[in-house]
Amino acid sequence: MRESASFAHQSATKSLSRLMPRLEARFAEQVDKGMWQSYVQRLNTHFPHLFNLLYQLYGHQYDFFYHLEDILASATQMWVQRSDELKALDVMREAYPQWYQSQRLVGAMYYVDLFAGNLEGIRKRIPYLTELGITYLHLMPLFKCPEGDNDGGYAVSSYREVNITLGTMEELSELAAELRHHGISLAIDFVFNHTSDEHQWAKLALAGDRECQEYYWMYPNRDIPDIFEKTLTPVFPDDHPGSFTYRNKIRKWVWTSFCNYQWDLNYENPAVFSRMAEEMLFLANVGVEVLRLDAVAFLWKKVGTSCQNLPEAHTIIQAFNVITRIAAPAVIFKSEAIVHPDEVKKYVSQEECQLSYNPQLMALLWNALATREVSLLRHAMEKRFTLPEGCAWVNYIRCHDDIGWAFSDDDARELKFEPYNHRRFLTDFYTGRFEGSFARGLPFQEKEDTGEARISGTTASLCGLEKGLHDNDSTEIEFAIRRILLLHGILLTIGGIPIIYLGDELGTLNDYKYTESPDKDGDTRWVHRPKFDWELAESRWDTESIAGRIYQGLLRLIQIRQQNPAFTLASTDIVHSGNEHVFSYFRHHGEQNVLVLANFSEHEQEIMAKQLRLLGMQKTFTDIVSGKTITATQKLILEPYHFAILMGIR
Repeated sequence: MRESASFAHQSATKSLSRLMPRLEARFAEQVDKGMWQSYVQRLNTHFPHLFNLLYQLYGHQYDFFYHLEDILASATQMWVQRSDELKALDVMREAYPQWYQSQRLVGAMYYVDLFAGNLEGIRKRIPYLTELGITYLHLMPLFKCPEGDNDGGYAVSSYREVNITLGTMEELSELAAELRHHGISLAIDFVFNHTSDEHQWAKLALAGDRECQEYYWMYPNRDIPDIFEKTLTPVFPDDHPGSFTYRNKIRKWVWTSFCNYQWDLNYENPAVFSRMAEEMLFLANVGVEVLRLDAVAFLWKKVGTSCQNLPEAHTIIQAFNVITRIAAPAVIFKSEAIVHPDEVKKYVSQEECQLSYNPQLMALLWNALATREVSLLRHAMEKRFTLPEGCAWVNYIRCHDDIGWAFSDDDARELKFEPYNHRRFLTDFYTGRFEGSFARGLPFQEKEDTGEARISGTTASLCGLEKGLHDNDSTEIEFAIRRILLLHGILLTIGGIPIIYLGDELGTLNDYKYTESPDKDGDTRWVHRPKFDWELAESRWDTESIAGRIYQGLLRLIQIRQQNPAFTLASTDIVHSGNEHVFSYFRHHGEQNVLVLANFSEHEQEIMAKQLRLLGMQKTFTDIVSGKTITATQKLILEPYHFAILMGIR
């Protein structure tokens, strides 16, 4: 192993010494001398690691050094084209590399057209975002894509063109700059596992271009696809059985993991890596600060495996990470891996993805609401919430996608839950089929033979607001508001970056009109992707309105997060409250230490004083959510769905 590492280091050193004169000849005169020296310093620092990663992927190929030079030249060219303002941001982020760990960071996400019509509309709505305290904005896929079926924009036809209905790439760059000037970091999706079949590469492949055909996985018959299919699990079996699609024009079977119009890229071809690195750095140069890496688990294919979570997928991401460290160090990665919880964490490190969605937390928050018990939530968080130093979860209650029951079967069995039956219960509960359920959601991708399904629905409808309004039940409406604020309270105080799906701050309900659109009917996820209701937003300052109560309650929680250093960094200590209905954890930073308590029941719950003493609480403390000073001589009583942040710890 040492000999191999030594060989790689020596080879890297020789390669860079051979390549540097050519890079200097091409690029050094295009930039300030001091800036060029800084770039060369970063290159010298990070190139050995990049070389090692690329050698693992492509070192066996005869033209490896040709592709290595191509990749390095592309990265350097993209750095040269980077604006002075973004290069200055690079310097600031290198000085404070864990900027994303600040408690000031509060995220929001939405589709451009549904939130504000177009990119210019987003610029006009910046005051709303700053009013809410948003400092991180994730705009859903906005690139050129096919008309009609396009997987909500995830079928990308060009990474360098914005969907014409939304604006232009120049407008996106201007928006990124204006957001940055208002203290808001822009995040967008980098869909790098596949392109649409209308991408220029795919069009050329369909026209017979051999080079572009090698950008994808294509086979002249079913022999190899059939071998792969033996160990593959279809992603959307109802709409797209299998993982291959036949294209008669070229008489070949194309690998299409998700939809028949989304062609998987072939990363065994180093030219694909090089071209996609260029696309990534192009987006960095537009001013994007966070790239959500879509479908990371699917990047590499190998016969006899599930073709998910293979080691080479991690190597690809790590190599992309090093390239950004060289050419755009202000940019960080966020992984989207909807896989087993143990696999999710494997994508998270400073060398790979600094951030990761936390689908397990999302699923188990909804589980706790349905069961009124926190045992599974606490058990899973104790096992898996901790991340490598310098990394953070991106926590969410729901997103544009469905809610899947992403908890570990082993965790469930350890707590005497039968996983299959429990998932059936959760599906029934959140579709309103379970007697006594407060939720009003819709099933997504439901399997008639097994009853397995995922859930669609807005936070408010799943929390009971829709049912409460329909039944004119004031108690249920009150509980729904409390549930919404409870979930957001945890979102904003547990370690990591909170992401709010815009509209949830107003209590937006399900929109069933999606069935009127032929392009959306049949995909229940559109029930929770309504057009943003700006008329409803006008009532956000009315304390008597439901929207006003939710908005101002959430605004209060955001202010508490941003004003208290205890919520800096990602470290969180999950603890036992002594009550199975109450989730609890410590957050601390420097001298500040707080205990968070969340009652997931519609009944009052007690925390015994001796348990609070055991956790280091004094007899008298302050709940900074309610602003009340509390003396708990014998016990602390939490109201139904009470969310509290307690200060007064030894």
